[in-house]
Order: sequence, then C-alpha cells, then structure tokens
Amino acid sequence: MRDLKIPEQRHPEKAHRPDNSQPKKPKWIRVKAPGGKGYADTHKIMRENNLVTVCEEAGCPNVGECWSQGHATMMIMGEICTRGCTFCNIATGRPDDLDVFEPGRVAHAVEKLGLNHVVITSVDRDDLKDGGADHFAQTIRAVRHRSPKTTIEILTPDFLKCDPSVLETVVEAKPDVFNHNLETVPGLYLEVRPGARYFHSLRLLQRVKEMDPSIFTKSGIMVGLGENEQEVRQVMDDMRAADIDFLTIGQYLQPTPKHHGVDRFVTPEEFASYEKAAFGKGFLMVSATPLTRSSYHAGDDFARLREARQKKLEQG
Repeated sequence: MRDLKIPEQRHPEKAHRPDNSQPKKPKWIRVKAPGGKGYADTHKIMRENNLVTVCEEAGCPNVGECWSQGHATMMIMGEICTRGCTFCNIATGRPDDLDVFEPGRVAHAVEKLGLNHVVITSVDRDDLKDGGADHFAQTIRAVRHRSPKTTIEILTPDFLKCDPSVLETVVEAKPDVFNHNLETVPGLYLEVRPGARYFHSLRLLQRVKEMDPSIFTKSGIMVGLGENEQEVRQVMDDMRAADIDFLTIGQYLQPTPKHHGVDRFVTPEEFASYEKAAFGKGFLMVSATPLTRSSYHAGDDFARLREARQKKLEQG
C-alpha cells in the first residue's frame, strides 16, 4: 500500500514534472494552525463515520476555522481521483469500488454535527458508467431523510465521459445548490485541467438551470495561475450567459513543488475589484477574497443568495 503522504506516491502522474519553486506567502494569505475543541470534535465525528473530507485531502487553508465551527465538506466516492489536474492535491490512481453504506454515514454525520447547510463533493470517477451520479443522488436523499431542514449544496465532477442523461439523476434529487467549478480560464485548461473541457463544464451548469430553475447554480475559479484580468472578466461573462447565480474566486496555492507553480499572489484590492465587477454583471452572490474556497462560509452565503433571489423577484 502506497504512503499517500509522500508527494511522489500520492501523485505518480506528476513525478516527471520539474519542480516549481513555492514563493513565500504574503501576510494576507496566512492562517492560524488548526486546533481547539470544536476542531477536535469535528475530526472525531469524521473518523467515527469513516468519512473523507476535501478539507483534509485538498489541504484547504480554512480547515481550522471551519472545523472549529463544526463545518466540513464531505467528499464521497473515495479519496482517489481518476484525473490528474496539475493544481489539485487529491491523490490520482485507480479508485476502490463504491461504498453502498456511505450515503447513510454522511447523513448520520450531518445530523450529528447539526448542520443547517452541508456541502458534498467528490473525486472524479471516470471509471463509473454514470460518473457517480446515482451515488450523489442517494447521498442527497439520505441527508434529506435524516436532516430534512438541512440545505444541501453539491460540488460535482463534470460527468464528461457519461451519457448526458446522468445529470437528470442528480437534478431530480433536488439539491439546493449545484456547484461545478470551472477552476481557471479556458486558455490554461490544457496545462491546469487537461482532462476537462471548458465549454462542457459551462453547458453542464446551464443544463441544470434549464432542468430545474429553482436550483441555484454556482461555479468558481482560482487566480494566480497565469491568467490576466481580461480573461477573468470573460469567464464572468461566460458564466452569466449560462445563467450561473453564484461566483467564487480565490487565490491558487501550490500544494507541492510538482504542482503548477504560483504565477503571483493577487492582492485583496484586486479581489475587491473582481467582486464589484461580478455583481455588476448580474451574479446574485459573489465571494472573491484570497482565502475564498467553494465551501468557505457556504451556509452564510446560501442565506444571502436566497435573500438576493427574493429581492430580485420582488423587483420584477
């Protein structure tokens, strides 16, 4: 069994890549080390239910803050991904078979944590005929059964290699928020996200809204990978053309020397400018800060998202 703590074993597909230097983080990107009772309690519940979290697997900088408040992003369908994106810290390889009891364990953990809002994500499962769509649907239904008042946000793969009809399986389970991240500008896809297709991801989100307009759609990108401002603003326009409601923009942080290098650290002032521009383009909700991640403050943001939709409806 490989030791996934060793970069070369966790990411064998990146072993041939030259090392990229990791620049020193500016003061606005530094966070406190995780700890405290709340963090320990959340960690215990995750381990008791044999659950994987993207907070740990992706090395999220906000894990200390979120776990101390009892918030965690559940990652279903295992901890090994079939893709090898150059930005991502999740292990690549051949995944195990799906665990049929996992949806129930996720639901139990959500109930135990007393979550008002939960985020459920997954690895890419190109090895499955439906890409894991039915497993997502089962998990949504299990959480609804155990915690009917909990709102559910899913962060899905792109289902690129599946029949288009599999998306209906997920939408029919009625998550409150359907999130799929574009991750970066289209000009960087071959380097950063080689197994994906930019316009396929856009169309996926557009189809969700066409199937069920009541579901909020959400997507996010990282900056600091080598994109420029004009490219970021074009992505905003593309997202709005696909009727995406919620945009997140955060700073890319390089997990290891073998991953895509950080081109630069975008300043808080630039993030504020992106946020202002995005609201001006019609997004209902925008989160654009150096530490923004897909599920960071997701519950609070969802409440504001609903308020924004209601206000828009009242204004006609």
